This record gives sequence, structure tokens and C-alpha cells, in this order.
Amino acid sequence: MAFQSIHQSNPERVEVRDETDQWVATFTVGCHTATLAGPERTFREDNGSGVVEVTNAVWVRSVPGPFAGPVDARWLELALAANFAQVPDVLSLAMQYLKNAPTIVLGDLRIAGDASYGPLDAHGKRQEGSDFNDYLGLPWLYASDGRDPAEASQRGCLDCSGYMRMIWGYRHQLPGSGYPDRVALSLAPRAGLSLPRRAFRQYTDGPGSILVPDTGVQVLVEAIESSVSIGDLVFFDASEDDGDRLDHVGMYIGRDSQGAHRFISSRKTVDGPTFADVGGKSVLDGAGLYAKAFRGTRRI
Repeated sequence: MAFQSIHQSNPERVEVRDETDQWVATFTVGCHTATLAGPERTFREDNGSGVVEVTNAVWVRSVPGPFAGPVDARWLELALAANFAQVPDVLSLAMQYLKNAPTIVLGDLRIAGDASYGPLDAHGKRQEGSDFNDYLGLPWLYASDGRDPAEASQRGCLDCSGYMRMIWGYRHQLPGSGYPDRVALSLAPRAGLSLPRRAFRQYTDGPGSILVPDTGVQVLVEAIESSVSIGDLVFFDASEDDGDRLDHVGMYIGRDSQGAHRFISSRKTVDGPTFADVGGKSVLDGAGLYAKAFRGTRRI
């Protein structure tokens, strides 16, 4: 397939088109994220009073390292082929942890399926602290941070930042995608080199680029429409007991059937990942709880 590359700015990126001038991909300089053309699909979730739907033909995958140009045509061909073969991308992977999602195993290891946010504490509240390896029930050895044991009480659980690390890190390092695909993980922040453990650290020290900076106030819809792309991490100051620190992270998945900008995240009130509206509307625009708490974005 013949490709043509068109350089764009703000942010610096390369848009790729085919011989018929149809868009096929966008690569952002300094970022792992590639948005790609693929079959149209609809993601659905029941919010308890109706079904929320997001339909688009944008697929999101990660290149082997931060994009510096030029476009690797071989990688692009393999990634596009993966899309049309329905190999799960990061959006599809995210859906594998929603309520009632079927269990997926790798050998005898459960790698996906309905995830809780975390176990209950003595006061009946959901605990934070469930990372991807807690969900798996496996200790994890980090080259720079040492060994992190799995908490038995957190097996099958993913808090908000653990959920992002599961879908961007662990799941994208498994074989079978048909193309190179990896985002490195760490416990302590390694600025720009890996996706760290905490939500606020993912904003300040994660790989890629901050596209919408945190100014301490709600992100306006104009910034959402001009600067937020499907697959971007979105950050919130949703709690009142930790000052102005960013305390929640999710991923933008596109406009829903009503035109609202919708994100997916793991939340205490829902007890796990959701993009529906239980415990607060999962939209970035408007006057809902999370819209008012929306503060910034990072493109991995």
C-alpha cells in the first residue's frame, strides 16, 4: 500500500493518507499512541436506565517507542491489518473489564473479565491500591523498582490508574498482536519513560505529551474539541480531601450517540470500569461531576 505523510503542528504530528487520499493514521511526535482507521464499531454499556453507545471507526494502538518520524510503513501495514482482523486495540481491551464482561484466560491465568475497583475496608468503602498485578494475582518484578507482591484481597480488582496500566502496559505486552506494541511500566516515576503507578504521576511523569495542561479549573469544551483525541488519558480533581492534586484518570473513547464526549475509567461508586453514568456522568463536557472536575490530558 502506498502512503503519503502530511506534517501538522499544534501538536506536532504526522497524518498518513492512502493513495485515494483517505485518512489511515495519525502519529504524534514524542508519543507512543497511533490512531488508525479500521472497521466501524459500537461500544455499549447499560447505565441502569438505558444503554450508552459510542460508535466510531478509530482504533488506537501503541508504536514500539516514542514517535520521532518517519512513519514505519511496515508497522503501519501490520497494525492496519490487525484492525481489520479484529485484533483488540486499547479500546477493545478496556471493554474487557466492564461489569459482566466474560472471563478471558491465558493458560490458567485470568487476564480479563469483570473487574472490581477494590475490596471493601472496615467502613464499607472501596479501597484504592489495586494494580494490574493484583488483578492477576501475580508478583511483579520491575527492573528499576524491585519486586511488587500481589495483594490477595485485591485479586480481580483494578483502581483507576491500575486499570490504565493493565490496558496500556500488561495487556499490550502479550504476544499475538501481529505487530510490535509496548508501553513500559514502573512503580516510581521515570519521567517520560514509563507509565507510573499513581494517577497524578501519570499526568506529570508519564510517557508522551501533555496536550491539555492542568490550570486548576474545568477544561472548556473548546479545548476538548480541538485538543483531545480518542485514546488520550484524561485527568480529574474529583475528590475534596486531597487538595488540588489530580486524583482520577480515565481514557477518552469518543462521542456518544448524544454527541457528548465520553471517557472510560474504574470508579469506586460503580465498583469497577465503566463509561456509563452510574455515580456520575462519564462525560467530559457539561456540568456533571466529572466534567466539572476535568483538568487535563496526556497522550501516551
